[in-house]
Amino acid sequence: MTGIPFLIVFIVAIIVMILMISKLKIHPFLSILLVSLLLGVIGGIPLVGYTKADDTVVDGIATVIGNGFSGTFTSIGIVIIFGAMIGSFLEKTGAALKLADMVVKLVGPNRPELAIELMGWVVSIPVFCDSGFVVLNPIRKALVKRTGASSVAMTLCLSAGLYASHVFIPPTPGPIAAANTLGIGNNLLLIMGLGALVSIPALIGAYFYAKYIGKKVKSQDELEAAETVKTYEELVASFGKLPNGFMSLAPILIPILLMAMSNVSAILGWSGALNTAFTFLGTPIVALAVGVILGIILLAQSNMTKELYELVNDTLKTVGPILFITAAGGVLGKVIASTSLVSFITEHADSLQTIGIFFPFLLAAILKSAQGSSTVAITTTAGIMAPLMGALGMDSTVMSALCVMAIGAGAMTVSHANDSYFWVVTNFGEMTPEQGYKTQTMVTLVEGVCAMAMIFVLSLFLH
Repeated sequence: MTGIPFLIVFIVAIIVMILMISKLKIHPFLSILLVSLLLGVIGGIPLVGYTKADDTVVDGIATVIGNGFSGTFTSIGIVIIFGAMIGSFLEKTGAALKLADMVVKLVGPNRPELAIELMGWVVSIPVFCDSGFVVLNPIRKALVKRTGASSVAMTLCLSAGLYASHVFIPPTPGPIAAANTLGIGNNLLLIMGLGALVSIPALIGAYFYAKYIGKKVKSQDELEAAETVKTYEELVASFGKLPNGFMSLAPILIPILLMAMSNVSAILGWSGALNTAFTFLGTPIVALAVGVILGIILLAQSNMTKELYELVNDTLKTVGPILFITAAGGVLGKVIASTSLVSFITEHADSLQTIGIFFPFLLAAILKSAQGSSTVAITTTAGIMAPLMGALGMDSTVMSALCVMAIGAGAMTVSHANDSYFWVVTNFGEMTPEQGYKTQTMVTLVEGVCAMAMIFVLSLFLH
């Protein structure tokens, strides 16, 4: 099947996949693989591979699926695992809290909403936003108690700060997966830089919305009267002693610097042993491996090396589902690339180019709102976009990076009841589900729209 009929089948397949995940509660891994299989068969991929008369090999559907799955693991699996390990080490040692404290000192105590927002933004670069909220929530409560700021405003600022870096800035799995899927996995520094830039309007929009809605919505205090909020000092005491600032920052900062030096070496045209060293150390897998080593040193300094095995084991359990869903997204992309859809879109690229950079944003927003997971939305959208980048005129490095940003912006639009993060924020923020829709759902909409506006402006000047 080709042409318009297959395009309709493709749209129906995406809708079916969304329904399977969101309504039928079938695991995304199984849903994506099943839809990929059916889409591939309907799209004309043969059940069994064969060799043409000109010796061209045509892969069967099983081979296409296998190649899509293994290719994703080859390019991104270790990177995601290392990034998650770094986050676990920072959480366990209290280094995440130390980073938060450094941000408070930088911003000052008179702007608690801004402090908690930037705190979340920094911490969520290596740490999942769900766990980051749980880790930083005691500080949020302490700041509310100290400053008298709106609890709802503080909750939303923390949530928004965590969310922005979660969808935009590696080494969180989503943007790493999208970058690799779109062929720019070795340009993570560019993704980080653009992610930080795109985060700015998202954070600003979220800040002002949080301040506004904090005056209208009051959280419900469901804690027992005898329970008291821990002060920052008590929180520090629960860790014994926090690591120093440099060692807390090193597992994040050093990999970034190594990747930066690799790019500097390429730009300046260095050669010989120096270029070889920086190119090797700047490879994302190696750079993040250095971050893991620094994280282990952090554990040793905190006398927690005995917990290393358990930490790594728990991290692998957490990362496993993400890896498999990411690989399934790679399968979908490979299947699409093996059908006639890409050539059809290429022939009609002019009409799609009118949508331009908004296409990945809208697709990711639909997937996010339908099934809840930002990571699933990011990886699935990237898998769909990968074979279409050339047809849409987005195959340059910069445009591919902006496409990653657009996917990230869509993947935060919007968080509601089918998103685990929605329940983390509303429960720890002591809000009802109805209040959650007015606060968490709306602030993620504001973030996504503000970020997308910035991405669109950048796309006008960067090509």
